[in-house]
Amino acid sequence: MSLLTDKYELTMLAAALRDGSAHRRTTFEVFARRLPEGRRYGITAGTARFVEALRAFRFGTAELSSLADFLDPAALDYLAGYRFTGDIDGYPEGELYFPGSPVLSVHGTFGDCVLLETLALSIFNHDTAVASAAARMVSAADGRPLIEMGSRRTHEQSAVAAARAAYIAGFTGSSNLEAQRRHGVPALGTSAHAFTLLHTTDGGSMSDWEKAAFKAQVDALGVDTTLLVDTYDITTGVANAVEVAGPNLGAVRIDSGDLGVLTRQVRDQLDGLGATKTRIVVSGDLDEFAIAALRAEPVDIYGVGTSVVTGSGAPTASMVYKLVEVDGIPVEKRSSHKESHRGRKRAD
Repeated sequence: MSLLTDKYELTMLAAALRDGSAHRRTTFEVFARRLPEGRRYGITAGTARFVEALRAFRFGTAELSSLADFLDPAALDYLAGYRFTGDIDGYPEGELYFPGSPVLSVHGTFGDCVLLETLALSIFNHDTAVASAAARMVSAADGRPLIEMGSRRTHEQSAVAAARAAYIAGFTGSSNLEAQRRHGVPALGTSAHAFTLLHTTDGGSMSDWEKAAFKAQVDALGVDTTLLVDTYDITTGVANAVEVAGPNLGAVRIDSGDLGVLTRQVRDQLDGLGATKTRIVVSGDLDEFAIAALRAEPVDIYGVGTSVVTGSGAPTASMVYKLVEVDGIPVEKRSSHKESHRGRKRAD
């Protein structure tokens, strides 16, 4: 964990230890100078993950050995005993933030705080971007549930963090089982097209194969399951689903095509077959704009993948970690377009 750090944090520490400034009291703040284009606010996420990671931020024998080629003995000795002894405050997860908002404030000696820049930013930039995109989708869904389904579109550990961030922002659950185990995010999911294709045989028709797949799923999971009906032909798929599961089928899922047109057709078909309570789940490259466009359609649940785990085009929230106070003296950066606001602030 401690080597998830940029080298310059350690070279600054070594120099500060040498000239005695490492023990000066400082405040660093995590904030965004601006929001992604088209956004009016962001959603804070990552605080709890940062605090958890901080507890494991230690330099053991293996880590110190890898640093010995460029750090002097005094710096290595400092790192061997490193434990963050400062204070941290900030916004609660799920809180709105705006440009300049002190999402996280880290108070302590320069040595305490300087080592945490990469750790803080890698967590907050990722989780906040996901939560901010997810919140826009929650608003567009207008009270209808959303399932995070993006694990296959990102790094395996990012997938777990993304599921948690989306849940914080209002998603109903995630397809990711590790997110359920680690963070308590409800796990949701049924089957893919591969399960229907698995039931292909030398004889029979596509409809027969599909009904065999549906029967296997219903036998295993019950009639409240969700059947994926667009492997071959959606109209036939819906008819097969209701024939196999009966009118109390939990839901059908559509993963392709013109979702606006198809959901109306499927709703009419389900109602005509007596499956008036069967819900319609839609998925397939949805983002907040596609969800908003479907607001007037008979969609019951949205499944969202790529656009939420990648922050809907903003994979980082562009947050920075800047020194704003030294021994009680406000300091500020004045670089063009990269200014910081001086002085320690309260996260109200």
